[in-house]
Amino acid sequence: MQKYDVLIVGGGPAGSTLAYCLKNTELKIGILDKKTFPRPKVCAGWVTPDVMRLLNINLDDYAKSRVLQKISGFKISLLGQKQVETNYSGKPVSYGIRRIEFDDYLLQRCGAELNLGEAFKKMEKSSDGSDECLIINDKYKARLLIGAGGHYCPVARAIDAKGVSELAVVAQEVEFEMNALQKNNCSIKEEVPELFFTPDLMGYGWVFRKGDYLNIGLGREDKSKLSCHVKSFCQYLSAQGKIPEDIADKYNGHAYLLYNHAIRQMVADHVLLIGDSAGLAYPQSGEGIRPAVESAIFAAEVIRFCEKDYSKNKLQTYNLLMEQRFGKRLPEPELMERLPVFIKKIFASQLMKTQWFTKNIVAEKWFLQSHQPPMPAINK
Repeated sequence: MQKYDVLIVGGGPAGSTLAYCLKNTELKIGILDKKTFPRPKVCAGWVTPDVMRLLNINLDDYAKSRVLQKISGFKISLLGQKQVETNYSGKPVSYGIRRIEFDDYLLQRCGAELNLGEAFKKMEKSSDGSDECLIINDKYKARLLIGAGGHYCPVARAIDAKGVSELAVVAQEVEFEMNALQKNNCSIKEEVPELFFTPDLMGYGWVFRKGDYLNIGLGREDKSKLSCHVKSFCQYLSAQGKIPEDIADKYNGHAYLLYNHAIRQMVADHVLLIGDSAGLAYPQSGEGIRPAVESAIFAAEVIRFCEKDYSKNKLQTYNLLMEQRFGKRLPEPELMERLPVFIKKIFASQLMKTQWFTKNIVAEKWFLQSHQPPMPAINK
């Protein structure tokens, strides 16, 4: 039976970052993932410079053989209204990446023992003398099991099936390489992604060009008739001449939980959840990469603090660190969410027309998280 101090289920940014943080410790780290890498991943795929700094990524080296699209502005509007463009001078405010490349890059450098192409099926408690641990899939023994498998993470379900039934944001998107004619006719600026908030304020869509690749998607807090909303959105974009009419690629779906409304417990005896498994996406933008990376850094700190005592009581420090960084969860609607829809629509219709709101609130606070104090980079 293969023994690990820490076995991470999920090789995405959260799981690989945690392994990378623990790379030079005495702990034996393993990663279990049902997919082999590189693998496609549904995601708009933008990360802030702060995320790249946290991860110690050399941008020049990364860009040699991978897509790294500089972002210097945004076009933002309520769907159907005039777009408001915000541009920034100087260094890029964000980067566009392809998850098939980004995730594989992080995984290959993380230093963990990789067990790919194998799904998590079950876990059970075991006692090995005084060394309490978990048995996973009848073949792996771990002192600590990390759930890092995204919204549908089986580890999250194993410790809290009720939490997995929470109301999630659902999205559909497509990313494809444009042919020569499509590239020539594409009006989307490479450095300026376009964001379109839906009139009912239940979500937003985007069009994002990353060199030769185009990413189109829409996410909503209401999953009813999602495909119809996506179809209508794409018809609008096509009529505006923003996307090709001959997109042959299939739109793929995914889901995620917003941090303030998630109710999943993040720790149990010998189990800890990070990233989308814990429900950490930012409320307004739905971004999950930065909170996934930061949660992994906190998890690594707690693992060192625990000194191989991974009882629920000892792991509670993780909850405290997460609350200090992201605030308390709010299972009940906030004041603005309780306002009647017609009032919110009136405010949104007017605010989305202004440069101040689209830049200072939507772009900088919601998407760039510029108000968040920087965390120290991973020490390597």
